[in-house]
Amino acid sequence: MRDVNFLVFGALMVAYAIGLHLGVRPTRWGVVGLAFLVLSGAGLVWAGLFPSTDATGARWDDRVLHIVAFPMTFLAAGIGLIMMSRRMAGDPRWRRSATYALATGIAVLLLLLAGAGLVRPPGAPLHPWWGLFQWVLLAVWFPCTVVLALRLLRVARA
Repeated sequence: MRDVNFLVFGALMVAYAIGLHLGVRPTRWGVVGLAFLVLSGAGLVWAGLFPSTDATGARWDDRVLHIVAFPMTFLAAGIGLIMMSRRMAGDPRWRRSATYALATGIAVLLLLLAGAGLVRPPGAPLHPWWGLFQWVLLAVWFPCTVVLALRLLRVARA
């Protein structure tokens, strides 16, 4: 069931990225933010296509294809939010959301850097806390996504 969630959530994130791209005033390099946000959604789909466990819940010995999805999703999300924040700053309808998107993008990237050295590698000092680290990363990224999606809904209705 978790794999289906990844597939559906990833598809919805791609749709969200396209909607956000269409809802913010276009700029010369505006498609870059879109590309990274779509790549982030594709990372979620990737995680669903290549699960880390089998049908019984037992871990696969070779989870490399699943593991690729994590940096793909969050690195692209962080960069995508930073790039979109630049577009938002130039659009009066989005100016108030630009700082939040920028701060979230930077926070996601900083958390990834910290996680790469302190949490993820087996034997790292905080490796036993890997699951909690993932939840913290989601707690930073997901609320921003919801806020921007709600703002997009308001802009589209106006």
